[in-house]
Amino acid sequence: MDNQSELIWLEQARRGDQTAFCRLVEAYQGPVYNLAYRMLGNAVEAEDAAQETFVRMYTKLHTYQPERKLSSWVLSIASHYCIDRLRRRRLNWLSLDDEPVAAVLPSRQRGPEESALRREVRDEVQQVVDRLAPSYRAPLILRYWYDLSYEEIAETMGLSVQAVKSRLHRARLQVAERAPAGSPVVMATVGAR
Repeated sequence: MDNQSELIWLEQARRGDQTAFCRLVEAYQGPVYNLAYRMLGNAVEAEDAAQETFVRMYTKLHTYQPERKLSSWVLSIASHYCIDRLRRRRLNWLSLDDEPVAAVLPSRQRGPEESALRREVRDEVQQVVDRLAPSYRAPLILRYWYDLSYEEIAETMGLSVQAVKSRLHRARLQVAERAPAGSPVVMATVGAR
């Protein structure tokens, strides 16, 4: 699928074409769910967040600016919703340290030892990321899970590039402080600078 098709669907959806909007949802349901899952650490909450993202997207179709990447706009809606949800969670005194559900990596045949080690590292990374403040978690996920540039993250989050760099730096420091010494998380964080 190309960006031109997405823009055509967007324009058709703006005119009330529900089939065109469904195509946009199908195109972005995976990335939106994955972002929500990484930020919220819970599959059920991620599904709710993805649904809410698409509801908000539909109600804000008229606000999309064609000079922006559509993917940045959609992920921006999702990340802002997740940040709000995390803030409400904190206000309700719910713990951000709940046992996270491990993300599913693409499967290939692995031995049991390699699978166990990968699962352990993945769980450790998710636990450390879950403990970050939402304002640090979002740019970290957008950078390292979605491979967005600083400029794309800035556009997605409505920040300056310098603010994104600063938040990423602070996020890396927090990850390094919170991960056990010598862990793969610390090694990956130090190497990411």
